[in-house]
Amino acid sequence: MQGVQWITDGLFQQVLEEARSSPRKRKNFNFHSSMDENPHRFLNVMLRGTYIQPHRHLFPPKPESFLIISGSVAFIIFDPEGQILECKLLGDDLPESAAYGRGVDIEPGLWHTLVVLSGEAICYEVKPGPYRPADDKEFATWAPTEKDADAPAFLKDLESRIREKLKKDYS
Repeated sequence: MQGVQWITDGLFQQVLEEARSSPRKRKNFNFHSSMDENPHRFLNVMLRGTYIQPHRHLFPPKPESFLIISGSVAFIIFDPEGQILECKLLGDDLPESAAYGRGVDIEPGLWHTLVVLSGEAICYEVKPGPYRPADDKEFATWAPTEKDADAPAFLKDLESRIREKLKKDYS
């Protein structure tokens, strides 16, 4: 039926296969029909080891909502210098003492990223459109770009900082 998109296990598997074939180790599936549509609604299917450069949505200001359908992630909020302000574990199969829930809604302007902790994670995201690459997000200058040779080391260090932060918060 036109105007209806069913969210099924088959769709998850299709996008997961596309993510496995992607050098970025992730793939979006858009439910919105154009980049001008508002709001944007999409699946973000990610594999462990994908690197999402910390960023914020300030100009123009855009809030974001993330709901973890399957898998587990660490969602991180940073201060302007790159120090972790908050880190929460979201999703499945997490230690009860450390699990925080299924999702998060953040206001515009917060520096953030997420790190996939499970082999794969499926996230449903919503944020305002339109999407314009030139101003959709501001990337943190204190973090390497996705294509930077230092990105894997930064991700590994970030995973270590997450473990340390969670030890302090949940011990």
